[in-house]
Amino acid sequence: MSRGAAVLIAVMLGLPVAAWAEPSGDRLGATQVATTREGHGTMQRATFAAGCFWGVEAAFRQVKGVTSTTAGYTGGTFKNPTYEDVCQKKTGHAESVEVDYDPAQMSYDELLEVFWKIHNPTTKNRQGPDVGSQYRSVIFYHTPAQQAAAEASKAKLERSGRFKTPIVTEIVPAATFYRAEEYHQQYAKKHGGAQCPLPLK
Repeated sequence: MSRGAAVLIAVMLGLPVAAWAEPSGDRLGATQVATTREGHGTMQRATFAAGCFWGVEAAFRQVKGVTSTTAGYTGGTFKNPTYEDVCQKKTGHAESVEVDYDPAQMSYDELLEVFWKIHNPTTKNRQGPDVGSQYRSVIFYHTPAQQAAAEASKAKLERSGRFKTPIVTEIVPAATFYRAEEYHQQYAKKHGGAQCPLPLK
Protein backbone atom coordinates (compact mmCIF):
# COMPACT_ATOMS: atom_id res chain seq x y z
CA MET A 1 0.00 0.00 0.00
CA SER A 2 1.33 3.42 -0.89
CA ARG A 3 1.74 6.28 1.54
CA GLY A 4 -1.07 8.07 -0.30
CA ALA A 5 -3.42 5.13 0.21
CA ALA A 6 -2.52 5.04 3.89
CA VAL A 7 -3.31 8.72 4.24
CA LEU A 8 -6.65 8.20 2.48
CA ILE A 9 -7.64 5.43 4.90
CA ALA A 10 -6.68 7.56 7.89
CA VAL A 11 -8.57 10.58 6.58
CA MET A 12 -11.71 8.50 5.98
CA LEU A 13 -11.42 7.13 9.50
CA GLY A 14 -10.85 10.62 10.90
CA LEU A 15 -7.66 9.49 12.59
CA PRO A 16 -4.00 10.62 12.50
CA VAL A 17 -1.70 8.66 10.25
CA ALA A 18 1.05 6.58 11.80
CA ALA A 19 4.47 6.52 10.20
CA TRP A 20 5.25 3.69 7.77
CA ALA A 21 7.61 1.67 9.90
CA GLU A 22 7.96 -1.97 10.76
CA PRO A 23 7.12 -2.76 14.39
CA SER A 24 10.34 -3.40 16.27
CA GLY A 25 11.16 -5.92 18.95
CA ASP A 26 9.38 -9.08 20.02
CA ARG A 27 5.65 -9.03 20.59
CA LEU A 28 4.68 -9.00 24.26
CA GLY A 29 2.91 -12.02 25.65
CA ALA A 30 -0.89 -11.89 25.67
CA THR A 31 -1.20 -11.86 29.45
CA GLN A 32 1.35 -9.11 29.96
CA VAL A 33 -0.22 -6.90 27.32
CA ALA A 34 -3.81 -7.47 28.38
CA THR A 35 -3.35 -6.89 32.11
CA THR A 36 -1.49 -3.59 32.05
CA ARG A 37 -3.48 -0.52 33.02
CA GLU A 38 -4.11 2.35 30.64
CA GLY A 39 -2.02 5.44 31.14
CA HIS A 40 1.09 3.64 32.36
CA GLY A 41 2.93 3.60 29.04
CA THR A 42 2.92 -0.18 28.60
CA MET A 43 1.49 -1.79 25.48
CA GLN A 44 -1.97 -3.30 25.60
CA ARG A 45 -3.65 -5.74 23.25
CA ALA A 46 -6.99 -5.85 21.44
CA THR A 47 -8.26 -8.54 19.07
CA PHE A 48 -10.86 -8.08 16.35
CA ALA A 49 -12.45 -10.05 13.51
CA ALA A 50 -14.13 -8.03 10.77
CA GLY A 51 -13.92 -10.06 7.58
CA CYS A 52 -10.82 -10.71 5.50
CA PHE A 53 -7.84 -10.00 7.74
CA TRP A 54 -5.76 -8.39 5.00
CA GLY A 55 -7.83 -5.22 4.97
CA VAL A 56 -8.51 -5.20 8.71
CA GLU A 57 -4.79 -5.41 9.49
CA ALA A 58 -3.99 -2.64 7.01
CA ALA A 59 -6.59 -0.30 8.53
CA PHE A 60 -5.46 -0.76 12.13
CA ARG A 61 -1.79 -0.48 11.21
CA GLN A 62 -2.40 3.11 10.07
CA VAL A 63 -3.76 4.22 13.45
CA LYS A 64 -1.46 6.36 15.57
CA GLY A 65 -0.59 4.54 18.76
CA VAL A 66 -0.79 1.07 17.22
CA THR A 67 2.65 -0.51 17.53
CA SER A 68 2.06 -3.97 16.06
CA THR A 69 -0.59 -5.88 14.11
CA THR A 70 -0.73 -9.63 13.55
CA ALA A 71 -3.08 -11.53 11.25
CA GLY A 72 -4.23 -14.89 12.56
CA TYR A 73 -6.97 -17.26 13.53
CA THR A 74 -8.93 -17.49 16.79
CA GLY A 75 -12.33 -18.26 18.22
CA GLY A 76 -12.42 -21.93 17.24
CA THR A 77 -11.37 -25.28 18.67
CA PHE A 78 -9.01 -26.60 15.99
CA LYS A 79 -5.37 -26.47 17.15
CA ASN A 80 -2.64 -24.98 14.97
CA PRO A 81 -4.88 -24.31 11.96
CA THR A 82 -3.56 -23.43 8.52
CA TYR A 83 -5.25 -21.03 6.12
CA GLU A 84 -6.51 -24.02 4.16
CA ASP A 85 -8.00 -25.52 7.33
CA VAL A 86 -9.86 -22.31 8.15
CA CYS A 87 -11.17 -22.02 4.58
CA GLN A 88 -12.82 -25.43 5.00
CA LYS A 89 -15.14 -23.75 7.54
CA LYS A 90 -14.78 -26.60 10.04
CA THR A 91 -12.32 -25.11 12.54
CA GLY A 92 -14.63 -22.54 14.14
CA HIS A 93 -11.89 -19.91 13.81
CA ALA A 94 -12.37 -16.41 12.45
CA GLU A 95 -9.80 -14.49 10.44
CA SER A 96 -8.65 -12.05 13.11
CA VAL A 97 -6.12 -9.34 13.89
CA GLU A 98 -4.23 -8.82 17.14
CA VAL A 99 -3.56 -5.14 17.74
CA ASP A 100 -0.88 -4.05 20.21
CA TYR A 101 -1.20 -0.38 21.08
CA ASP A 102 0.05 2.34 23.37
CA PRO A 103 -2.87 3.46 25.59
CA ALA A 104 -1.14 6.80 26.10
CA GLN A 105 -1.77 7.54 22.41
CA MET A 106 -4.89 5.52 21.56
CA SER A 107 -7.66 4.31 23.86
CA TYR A 108 -9.54 1.04 23.52
CA ASP A 109 -12.74 3.00 22.88
CA GLU A 110 -11.06 4.68 19.92
CA LEU A 111 -9.99 1.31 18.55
CA LEU A 112 -13.62 0.19 18.81
CA GLU A 113 -14.62 3.20 16.70
CA VAL A 114 -12.16 2.09 14.02
CA PHE A 115 -13.56 -1.45 14.21
CA TRP A 116 -17.13 -0.30 13.60
CA LYS A 117 -16.09 1.94 10.70
CA ILE A 118 -14.12 -0.59 8.66
CA HIS A 119 -16.76 -3.29 8.20
CA ASN A 120 -20.47 -4.01 8.12
CA PRO A 121 -21.41 -5.47 11.52
CA THR A 122 -24.94 -6.40 10.40
CA THR A 123 -24.08 -9.22 7.99
CA LYS A 124 -23.74 -12.60 9.69
CA ASN A 125 -20.78 -14.67 8.53
CA ARG A 126 -20.15 -12.37 5.60
CA GLN A 127 -18.27 -9.25 4.53
CA GLY A 128 -18.92 -8.20 0.95
CA PRO A 129 -18.18 -11.11 -1.39
CA ASP A 130 -16.49 -13.13 1.37
CA VAL A 131 -18.91 -15.66 2.85
CA GLY A 132 -18.31 -18.07 5.73
CA SER A 133 -18.09 -18.16 9.50
CA GLN A 134 -14.38 -17.27 9.27
CA TYR A 135 -15.50 -13.80 8.13
CA ARG A 136 -17.83 -13.14 11.06
CA SER A 137 -17.73 -9.94 13.10
CA VAL A 138 -16.22 -10.47 16.56
CA ILE A 139 -14.69 -8.45 19.38
CA PHE A 140 -12.44 -10.71 21.47
CA TYR A 141 -12.00 -9.05 24.86
CA HIS A 142 -8.92 -9.63 27.03
CA THR A 143 -10.17 -8.02 30.24
CA PRO A 144 -13.48 -7.24 31.97
CA ALA A 145 -12.87 -3.58 31.15
CA GLN A 146 -12.61 -4.38 27.45
CA GLN A 147 -15.80 -6.44 27.66
CA ALA A 148 -17.70 -3.58 29.29
CA ALA A 149 -16.37 -1.07 26.76
CA ALA A 150 -17.26 -3.31 23.81
CA GLU A 151 -20.80 -3.93 25.06
CA ALA A 152 -21.35 -0.23 25.74
CA SER A 153 -19.97 0.72 22.32
CA LYS A 154 -22.20 -1.81 20.56
CA ALA A 155 -25.28 -0.62 22.47
CA LYS A 156 -24.50 3.00 21.61
CA LEU A 157 -24.17 2.14 17.93
CA GLU A 158 -27.47 0.25 18.00
CA ARG A 159 -29.23 3.25 19.54
CA SER A 160 -27.74 5.60 16.97
CA GLY A 161 -29.87 4.18 14.17
CA ARG A 162 -26.87 4.12 11.86
CA PHE A 163 -27.78 0.64 10.66
CA LYS A 164 -31.27 -0.40 9.60
CA THR A 165 -30.71 -4.05 10.48
CA PRO A 166 -29.51 -5.54 13.79
CA ILE A 167 -25.81 -5.66 14.64
CA VAL A 168 -24.66 -9.29 14.80
CA THR A 169 -21.16 -8.70 16.17
CA GLU A 170 -20.16 -11.25 18.80
CA ILE A 171 -18.41 -10.11 21.99
CA VAL A 172 -16.54 -13.07 23.46
CA PRO A 173 -13.47 -13.79 25.61
CA ALA A 174 -10.13 -13.88 23.81
CA ALA A 175 -8.93 -17.43 23.22
CA THR A 176 -5.73 -18.94 21.84
CA PHE A 177 -4.56 -16.88 18.88
CA TYR A 178 -2.75 -18.67 16.07
CA ARG A 179 -0.51 -16.47 13.95
CA ALA A 180 -1.32 -16.81 10.26
CA GLU A 181 1.25 -17.81 7.67
CA GLU A 182 3.90 -15.20 6.94
CA TYR A 183 2.52 -14.34 3.50
CA HIS A 184 -0.64 -13.06 5.20
CA GLN A 185 1.26 -10.64 7.44
CA GLN A 186 0.99 -7.02 6.22
CA TYR A 187 -0.35 -8.40 2.95
CA ALA A 188 -1.59 -5.04 1.68
CA LYS A 189 1.79 -3.39 2.21
CA LYS A 190 3.63 -6.24 0.49
CA HIS A 191 1.32 -6.23 -2.51
CA GLY A 192 1.05 -2.53 -3.22
CA GLY A 193 -2.33 -1.90 -1.69
CA ALA A 194 -4.08 -5.11 -2.80
CA GLN A 195 -6.56 -6.00 -0.09
CA CYS A 196 -10.12 -6.97 0.65
CA PRO A 197 -12.61 -4.12 0.17
CA LEU A 198 -13.52 -2.25 3.35
CA PRO A 199 -16.92 -0.53 3.52
CA LEU A 200 -15.64 2.57 5.30
CA LYS A 201 -18.50 4.61 6.75
